[in-house]
Amino acid sequence: MMVGVVLSVTMSSCTPRAVREAEKVVTQADSLWQAGKMYGVDEGDSVSLAQAYETLQKHSAFSRQFSDVCPFVHCTSLLRTYSHACYHYGKLLRAKDNPVAAMQVFIAATHSHTRDYHILGRVYSNMGDICHLAGECPLSYDMFERSADMFLRNGDTLLYYYGLNNMAFELAEQGKKEETLTLLSEIENHCTDNDVLAKVWETKANVYERAEKYDSVLVMMEKISSSATSYVFKARAYEHIGQIDSALYYAHKVMSLSDASEQNKYNMIYIILNYDSTLRNEDIIALSAQRSDIETDILIPLHNRWAMAVQLLEQDLNREKDWRWLYVLIAIVLFSGSFIILYYIWRKRKEHQQIMAELQVKEEVHAQLEQNISDLSQLQETQHHQIIEEVETVCELLHNSSDIKTELCWNNYAQMCVIVNRRLYNIADRLNSFSLSEKEIRLCILVLLHSSTKQMVDMIPYSQSGLGKFKNTTARKLGTTTVNLRSFLLNLAY
Repeated sequence: MMVGVVLSVTMSSCTPRAVREAEKVVTQADSLWQAGKMYGVDEGDSVSLAQAYETLQKHSAFSRQFSDVCPFVHCTSLLRTYSHACYHYGKLLRAKDNPVAAMQVFIAATHSHTRDYHILGRVYSNMGDICHLAGECPLSYDMFERSADMFLRNGDTLLYYYGLNNMAFELAEQGKKEETLTLLSEIENHCTDNDVLAKVWETKANVYERAEKYDSVLVMMEKISSSATSYVFKARAYEHIGQIDSALYYAHKVMSLSDASEQNKYNMIYIILNYDSTLRNEDIIALSAQRSDIETDILIPLHNRWAMAVQLLEQDLNREKDWRWLYVLIAIVLFSGSFIILYYIWRKRKEHQQIMAELQVKEEVHAQLEQNISDLSQLQETQHHQIIEEVETVCELLHNSSDIKTELCWNNYAQMCVIVNRRLYNIADRLNSFSLSEKEIRLCILVLLHSSTKQMVDMIPYSQSGLGKFKNTTARKLGTTTVNLRSFLLNLAY
């Protein structure tokens, strides 16, 4: 760990100018990405991001190799910046219909040894998308599973549910109906976000379509807002149940949308050509030519590139780990150890036997004391983290409860304190030692549970305008600030 700290200080103080410029480019990309804007629309932006990626790849090589042989040491924030550069550049390449190069960059991100699980989750999600487009559903499922795991480790609950839905979609593509519906039910039971639920309903529509339950497909599509995807599902469903007029209506709707994918248009042209009797000969020729152009100029070449990108991923997953750096490190350690041992023997022969014995005894006693202190300190820290994690888990469960007032017996203060003490390590009793009022203790419990301002106003009760001042007063009584109030309460539980 000390080696990692020394390397971090050394590398941060000697950062080359090219790296600093690359970091600025990545920071700009992060800002645009967080604002929901596309980076790299202009050719100049594309070039600068590509240069930033190449620069960071070159300068982070040693850090990545060092992390390969010493995974417990993370040298610098350079690895995190490099992983962000990989993500942004990979997205840019994918947007420019270059999935092979994009996959190479995404694979580099997975080998960056960064601990930014959020960015890794997005990288694996993009890799899963490419595998899906190539028709490699099992591999796509694996990538989406890794993505969901990364989001869960980072606490990105909403993105975690998106990842679960992607996994369910791949199961549906493989015809695994029961597994798909089980996973979708888990999402619906725990997630209330409308956008996630809309994706869930799309996945269910895919399941029902494969099971030829077209009425159920239409029911799912009525739950979500109009989009190219919903029109495609409706057109195909109406076609199969024999309502051709409705099928043609939605097929034409898809063709009129500027954001409809070429794949969707390709499928809708088929319906129009087969069932639209109002088409003139020139319209039929034009649509047939358009469908042929989409297939030959876009879909087939793209599918080939997706397949090549999947091959790169499979090669990476099957490659053997390079142990050369580990062998070099072992050789250095053995050589250094041998030299130190020889020097130690040479020095000790110069000393008196009695002094040696006394010194050895003192060193052993001192080492034992240090070991005992270290063991006690590690045990205490482990217990502290375990308790904090348990408290956070309980808080998350209570925060997501459908009826938190009933679960905490909120209207009965004495009973509420009993429940809170039982589930949150006697936190109510610990707060009582600070001479807090009943309202202040209720406020502290709500802060610990990550409750919203609306919930606090409703459950204390207290006026919304005075809630900030009330928080500040309570924090001062506890000897902390409103910013650090929740951290203080978590540590108080320990």
